[in-house]
Amino acid sequence: MSTWNDQPASSSSAEGVVLVTGAAGFIGSHVCAALLRAGHRVVGLDNFDAFYPRAIKQRNLRRIEVQASGGRSTLGSFEFIERDITDEKALLATLEGRPLDGIIHLAARAGVRPSIDDPVGYAHANVTATACMLHAAAKLNARRIVIASSSSVYGDNTKAPFREDADVSQPISPYAASKRACELMGYTHWHLTKMPTAMLRFFTVYGPGQRPDLAISQFMRKAMNDEEITLYGDLSTSRDYTYIDDIVAGVVSAYQKIDRFGYRVWNLGNSSPVTLGGLIEAIGTVAGRALRTRNLPGRPGDVQHTYASLDRAKKELDYTPSVAFLKGLRMQWDDLRSQQG
Repeated sequence: MSTWNDQPASSSSAEGVVLVTGAAGFIGSHVCAALLRAGHRVVGLDNFDAFYPRAIKQRNLRRIEVQASGGRSTLGSFEFIERDITDEKALLATLEGRPLDGIIHLAARAGVRPSIDDPVGYAHANVTATACMLHAAAKLNARRIVIASSSSVYGDNTKAPFREDADVSQPISPYAASKRACELMGYTHWHLTKMPTAMLRFFTVYGPGQRPDLAISQFMRKAMNDEEITLYGDLSTSRDYTYIDDIVAGVVSAYQKIDRFGYRVWNLGNSSPVTLGGLIEAIGTVAGRALRTRNLPGRPGDVQHTYASLDRAKKELDYTPSVAFLKGLRMQWDDLRSQQG
């Protein structure tokens, strides 16, 4: 898998806190664990948004706490605070007086299809929340900020593989539009404050702890119960599935290196798209049996393909994903089986 400097943090960064929003989420909990292994002091924030069950996020937090309280490689410290980051006054009061090294802002309302039904909620959870975090970063004199964006910003008109300098002015869902808005706010923040600001375009992240609403998680649960799987759209549609450990390596590398670039957008993907038909076949291989499926027409807001160009991330972040798709699926499958057991 991708590697980064998994060593005790330098004295300058070890003195300050790394604030991680969305810390109880899928990606956030893995990022917190990685930071702890490197010796950072981590403060995690999450509001336990009801988009999926609180119990899942609590399980993610327990995973962090295990690594923070006795794992042989755990060197840092972890503190969790339940907080809605759109309450700016409460946010600043919570963080006031803490020596802040930087922020990794991963909290968001995710999902393309639900955003069509609730565009106002998505604008609040994504755009307003990001504005609050950028303002807080300036108020608290953070040294840097890293913000999660999405491959969804590329829409359906981008030439593959998707490069960071492509025109992303035509998002096709409220979720994608909210993430593009966050990128624009990040640029304005950097322009006004000169605080190093990174925007990370994630490409369909999977692995142990994946959100239950995502396709791989849904399909695996149905496969375990021998239930029929509903597929939307043509089987030739494809996604650039990226294993969680590779994503985490890119996030931490961006955090370490953004001060060299000012404002920068990076793709974090795998650069090996898998078709919907290929995904079903691969999950069937992991499950040990053919899956029962039925096909329905595609749904509004879904892009046909995603495909990350990694030229910039490889050159500037030393980002080299290496977890093979089938291997990653097996690890997610084993994790789901252990949960059910």
